[in-house]
Amino acid sequence: MPAYPRLLVETREIDPVDDLLPYADPHRPLAWLRRGDGVVGVGDLGGYEISGTEVSSPEVSTADAWRRVAAEADIDDTVGLPGTGLLAFGALTFDPRSAWPSRLIIPETVVGRRQGRSWITRIRRADAAADHSPIGMPEPRPFGPAWSGTLGPGSLDPEDYQTAVRAALEAIAADEVGKVVLARDLVGTVPAGSDLRRLVRALAEGYPDTWAFAVDGLIGASPETLVTVADGGVTARVLAGTVGRGPDHDDDDAAARHLLRSAKDRDEHRFAVRSVVEALAPHTRTLAADEEPFALELPNLWHLATDVAGVLGDDASSLDLVRALHPTAAVAGTPTDAAIEVIRRIEPFDRGRYAGPVGWVDGDGDGEWAIALRCAQVGAQRTRAGTDAATIPVTAYAGAGIVAGSDPEAEMLETRVKFRPIVDALA
Repeated sequence: MPAYPRLLVETREIDPVDDLLPYADPHRPLAWLRRGDGVVGVGDLGGYEISGTEVSSPEVSTADAWRRVAAEADIDDTVGLPGTGLLAFGALTFDPRSAWPSRLIIPETVVGRRQGRSWITRIRRADAAADHSPIGMPEPRPFGPAWSGTLGPGSLDPEDYQTAVRAALEAIAADEVGKVVLARDLVGTVPAGSDLRRLVRALAEGYPDTWAFAVDGLIGASPETLVTVADGGVTARVLAGTVGRGPDHDDDDAAARHLLRSAKDRDEHRFAVRSVVEALAPHTRTLAADEEPFALELPNLWHLATDVAGVLGDDASSLDLVRALHPTAAVAGTPTDAAIEVIRRIEPFDRGRYAGPVGWVDGDGDGEWAIALRCAQVGAQRTRAGTDAATIPVTAYAGAGIVAGSDPEAEMLETRVKFRPIVDALA
């Protein structure tokens, strides 16, 4: 395991901040927001990149690396809320074989807000020049000019995706898997120098009940909490089973009722809930899941949802639980290993961080992690937004869970609905 420098961390309460996003870097935003609360980061201490294979390696894990960083840090936190003290933003790959890196990014400055209180955190290396000045509040930066991006068919156009679904149904009929989640991509560009906070803002305002995030160019608005750990408690929200919203009140109500009664969607959902409960059970003293799913309302669709809650029974951190949970049946399938192999065989692209864990972890190992959905990767692998090129590449992803009885055209249409948040925001 590499040696990491000792960090000095100071957190102090500040006057209430109404809007966090102006404090983020316009071209390299670090943000985790929900209904105005959350954290944004500025700067990058660097040196904490983790290759995809190490994320799931039994010898070296993200959780072990972070535990060592936190144990050696000198933390002075007078606020004591979730997200204060030492903090890293994370974006981890879906598949350990991905060519993309998983990253934990430790910012130099964090500005946060929760429960009506605001704070600022300064993080620096102990081997840097001594700085005894009080923590200074960074200046908020005005948003840059409005811009729009382009997106078009990627490796799988709608017809190709339906062909892929039929291949997945053949794998299900051959008893390779009971469920597999297949994604398709859209590719395009955004203008170089774009203020990417505008994309975060559009998603946060359009989908306020989701986690709006920006980590290492991965920007999205996820409705699905992978896991939250705080003061010994653990929660998760499982989403699987989807239908688009109706055009009027009666049709919309009928769509939600149909979803709740759909045998196909309930089977898909049951797979996903079971995978989460089985992964969390070894780490919890008590654990309970809703007996029946509920219909979660989002601006453009309904999801079948189940909440899971428990009390930790060991010293597992949020990153340990991320490792245990990922990938869930909601984004991979079941059995997991077999589903991953089917995805590798059928999908003609590297998902990168799409459908992987995204969120933050603090010095105690607590944190909030979502599954990176309704998102796009801005920038090519290992690059930063804001290069000298005229445009920056962007790739968006959306997927659907395939089970016996799935209709290829209906699954393609489901991905179209799931693309809507990121497509609208980019436009």
